Amino acid sequence: MHALLLSGTPNPRQAEFFRAQARHTAYGGARGGGKSWAMRRKLVLLAFATPGLNALLLRRTLPELRENHVVPLLRELHGVADYNAAERVFRFPNGARLRLGYCDGANDVYQYQGQEYDVIGMEEATHFTEEQMRFLTTCNRTVKPNFRPRMYYTCNPGNVGHAWVKRLFIDRRFQNGERPEDYAFIPARVWDNKVLLAADPDYVRQLEALPEDLRRAHLEGDWDVHAGQYFREFSRAKHICEPFELPSWWRRFRSMDWGYNDPCCVLWHAVDGDGRVYTYRELYVRRMQASEVAREIRALTGEEHIAYTVASPDMWQRRGAVLKSEGGFEGESIAELFARAGVPLTPADNARVAGWQRVREYLAPADDGKPLWQAFPDCANLLRTLPLLMFDSHNREDAADGEDHAPEALRYGLMSRPHGSKREAAPARRRYDPFSVPKQRAGFLET
Repeated sequence: MHALLLSGTPNPRQAEFFRAQARHTAYGGARGGGKSWAMRRKLVLLAFATPGLNALLLRRTLPELRENHVVPLLRELHGVADYNAAERVFRFPNGARLRLGYCDGANDVYQYQGQEYDVIGMEEATHFTEEQMRFLTTCNRTVKPNFRPRMYYTCNPGNVGHAWVKRLFIDRRFQNGERPEDYAFIPARVWDNKVLLAADPDYVRQLEALPEDLRRAHLEGDWDVHAGQYFREFSRAKHICEPFELPSWWRRFRSMDWGYNDPCCVLWHAVDGDGRVYTYRELYVRRMQASEVAREIRALTGEEHIAYTVASPDMWQRRGAVLKSEGGFEGESIAELFARAGVPLTPADNARVAGWQRVREYLAPADDGKPLWQAFPDCANLLRTLPLLMFDSHNREDAADGEDHAPEALRYGLMSRPHGSKREAAPARRRYDPFSVPKQRAGFLET
């Protein structure tokens, strides 16, 4: 064990990863952070320290597994642990066991069904789907006293698992009994990896030379940029602004993407004198009836003057007697329910490709260098899901279906062609002319 430790010295970020004991710990973010070495070493150190440990280390494909882990471990553990090539298992003198596996196909994960692993490591976790990750958590259990089962992940932005890794470890949005204290993220950058910098100083220059979106992902570990992303123009630094008091003369309007089982999203927007749009409020709810959503909209709007509200055109479809259960009348549309509840609506322009192009134009910088659209930080679901939109595999001009309810509402709003607000001029002062005033009011009497 001591010889193994001397074969590599962890950098501070790797050392933090080695000390981590959260139920789920992710390490990485950018390229060149020494993730594979850290994952191998973490599991090997646990094997040395825990007699009888049963650990599983996974990559998505067999070639990746062989090059990134099998070959290095054969070298590092030579004379220390026995390797069974048929099972791809290292066995340690204290009875600990490290199995190396892969999940090339979506269903390959089921080969681990019914098996029990004290520790599971998912190398390049964003290459795995959320369904695969969730299934593997059912295999992560132990009967060892005083040992807490745990999972470790290394990751870069992008690929099929980008959304679930970002949700859990970057955005920290938890659901279905997930506990915040169970999840820890340790960021790693190429600058943390002194060994790589010394051996290949040109590597950083190669990353710096990438196009801006790829540079942000691979060099800076920016999770708002990823492969297949539809709006690579999006940047939190550029498109999120600090909240400020909106001038009363700015024109305000709303946009809505309706949903009942799916989320219903309502956005509030304001337009300044130059036509720049600020999205300043968001309502994002599920399983609320139209009258309840309308009540929330009115409460959030308060005394603000709203010029108009555009909404998804399907809200004008008449759905028949089913609306009786929602407090409506037979043949009444969702849009009519909103109007009756005090929130009149206008059908939005639903041209998808043209609408997404309009969003792209507002994300682009204007002549002053600032984008034409920005949002307040409280619009959390819009800011979360807009950068997650992916290209449609069948139509590269369109965005793929997904959790697109808030982006749809934004598209409807920007397609309403909001024009710049005009400050209302104060009435001009007039010179007093007593002869222009009726005689009675001027103090004169008719004779």
